[in-house]
Amino acid sequence: MSHNTPLSPRPLHHLTDVQRRVLTTRQLREHGVTAAVAAERSQEGGPWQQILPGVHLLHPGPATGEERLHAALLYTAGRRQTAAADGTGTGDEGPYGEAMVTGLAALALHHFSAAPPLSALDHVDVLVPRTRRLRATGFVRFVRAQTLPGPRYLAGVPTVPVARALADAVARIGDAVLVRRLLTESVRHGHCDATAVVKELSQARLLSRPHVIDAVDALLAEGRAIAEGRLYDMVRGHGLPEPLWNVELRLPGGHRLGEVDAYWRDQAVALEIDARAPRHDEYALRGAYARKREHLEELGITVVRVTPRKLREGLEDQAAVVRTALIAAADRDPAPYVVVLPR
Repeated sequence: MSHNTPLSPRPLHHLTDVQRRVLTTRQLREHGVTAAVAAERSQEGGPWQQILPGVHLLHPGPATGEERLHAALLYTAGRRQTAAADGTGTGDEGPYGEAMVTGLAALALHHFSAAPPLSALDHVDVLVPRTRRLRATGFVRFVRAQTLPGPRYLAGVPTVPVARALADAVARIGDAVLVRRLLTESVRHGHCDATAVVKELSQARLLSRPHVIDAVDALLAEGRAIAEGRLYDMVRGHGLPEPLWNVELRLPGGHRLGEVDAYWRDQAVALEIDARAPRHDEYALRGAYARKREHLEELGITVVRVTPRKLREGLEDQAAVVRTALIAAADRDPAPYVVVLPR
């Protein structure tokens, strides 16, 4: 039987092309192929292959990257599918259960140019609940998590969000250049915010590695530059008055009030991009930021805080916030005079 021959008694029209080429022993049995027949056809030189325990490739040639992904997920979900068939599992989680692709394979699905293509990967990393008792086998490796993120389906494959995929990939990469390229691409191409990436790296306890710290510094600089560009677009694209950009505010006696990304002098409105990320000094940074904001507001200066994510997802909304602050300035007492210096 060729791999294009329909199996019976259950038709295959509900499956995608890759799902028709990669099937478990249980799925084959549902289509009328016994385990003995599947094993015979998967012997060396036969028309099929068993590429993972209980998972068959229904053609003799090398598996494609996409086929390996589906095989890895089917193998991972195999025990849960068996439990559902025996009446001990729910069986309502789809063909792959809770498993989802992470690491470099997920980044390849997210179209990262810095990630190797699927066909070049030696392993496929699969994220599973911490309670699953599974051993790595063949090209499948497992990453365990207490709480699973919501998957995103790419090419029909459940895939973790970019920030989580990056953390799982970086955990296994010692190449400093590749780590830096992956991290900077994540924000440069708009996949996610730098703060989300650093949060995942921190939770994975990767920020103690020198090459990761260096890459994070480059990532945060890249993220801030992109956020500043979006801030310029917001002001000029939504008819806001031109502010003084990137300035330091001081009292006439020389006391420093802090640096802000934009300042509307006539309305005493300051705007700051909050691109902080969870690092070892997060509490100190948070306290310093709060003190600066409180001091400015005590002087009658309105402080608008925006995050890179808000600038990425809602420029119009953020422009409305700034416009409201500028209009409201007319109803406030004039703020004391402050010295504005370039930073």
